[in-house]
Amino acid sequence: MSFSSNGQNLNACTKYTKQYYICLMSKAEQTRAFIIARTAPIFNRKGVSGTSLSDLTTATGLSKGAIYGNFENKDEVAVAAFEYNVMQVLAEIRIVQSLEKTGKGKLMALLDFYRNMLGREQLHFGCPIANTLTEADDTHPLLYAAVRKSVDYWQQSGERLIEKGKEKGEFKPDADTGAIVSSLFVLIEGGVLLTKGTGDRKYLETALQQAEQLLQTKLFL
Repeated sequence: MSFSSNGQNLNACTKYTKQYYICLMSKAEQTRAFIIARTAPIFNRKGVSGTSLSDLTTATGLSKGAIYGNFENKDEVAVAAFEYNVMQVLAEIRIVQSLEKTGKGKLMALLDFYRNMLGREQLHFGCPIANTLTEADDTHPLLYAAVRKSVDYWQQSGERLIEKGKEKGEFKPDADTGAIVSSLFVLIEGGVLLTKGTGDRKYLETALQQAEQLLQTKLFL
């Protein structure tokens, strides 16, 4: 749950969006990246099934041939867009967590990040993981694999953060790291999904209150 920079020299890059940079790419690679950046919000809002080819051409200003000259099909665009959307969220989490020096501070910053989700551009249409899980099934195997990879990354990153905190004496040494991270993920994603779907913040607030209580009772000293 703590994410570090990839070390690229951003001064030498072309900036397409707030968090997306094109560095030393060929023209074809830049076109592909441009398509991803422009279509990612649409896929997060409408899903794969709800996103049409006309949506893609309108968003990019490119022809069908230009889009499918860079991607084999819509599913391939959807996978790239999903990965882009997740990257946007992780980049913002990295920023808010970098302001904290302790493991406890980083975990509380994570909860605060989602507490303010409705005001964040990256989560305006909901969390890409929760949104995509609803249709990433046997009909979209590549997308399903990408979602599972992101879920595994979330779990592993959280476990690393907690284990590092244990080593520093910040957390209860006998705390069940894996169960705590899994519970946080379920609470956060469930709260985000229900609040976005209903427009009622009580679901997210309740989920985050339960997540904080979990941390206070099961992990924090």
